[in-house]
Amino acid sequence: MFSLFRKQASPPPASGRSLASEATGDRPLPQRLVTTDEDHALGESIVLSRLEDAVGWGRKYSLFNFPFVTACCGMEFMSTAAGHNDLDRFGAAFPRFSPRQADLLMVVGTINHKVSPVLRKVYEQMCEPKWVISFGTCASTGGFYDNYATVQGIDTIIPVDVFIAGCPPPPESVFDAVMKLQERIQQQGLSAVSSAQRAQERALLNRPA
Repeated sequence: MFSLFRKQASPPPASGRSLASEATGDRPLPQRLVTTDEDHALGESIVLSRLEDAVGWGRKYSLFNFPFVTACCGMEFMSTAAGHNDLDRFGAAFPRFSPRQADLLMVVGTINHKVSPVLRKVYEQMCEPKWVISFGTCASTGGFYDNYATVQGIDTIIPVDVFIAGCPPPPESVFDAVMKLQERIQQQGLSAVSSAQRAQERALLNRPA
């Protein structure tokens, strides 16, 4: 448990009723939400929550993305940060062009086998915890480049959290993917990555790129 203190505490109700009953009338509340007269000294100056919930809330609204852009999907990716769409509303629009300062890898466009070692190196240099979004059909499945030179999905190189379909995907699909990733981050807790996921990641990264 932790607490956030405001500068000024609210005065107790003049009627002597509890804050819970003031807010909800005569409806009974669960025991953990009911306050007594002895709690009036605190008023509304304390907010209680679990530490893992607070950490998850902070992580999901402070995503620093690393844009790994290789093809035409980059135009649509840039439009998500423009004023009409404004990806910054979701706390995920601040790009960092150093992987050591980023925790969200946005793979945008086609990945060929020649550049795949570079993509894996960028992923390995990112700080923990880290997440990956595959942007568009070419990054997710190779798209219509079904040939010897194109990687048929970046999930054969690095772990991927969310795939975005489309060629190119519209901004609404990007927002939906970011919100789904935020829900996943909120549920991950303090460790963010389980031992099973870590073992799967090691097995994937040990494969030749």
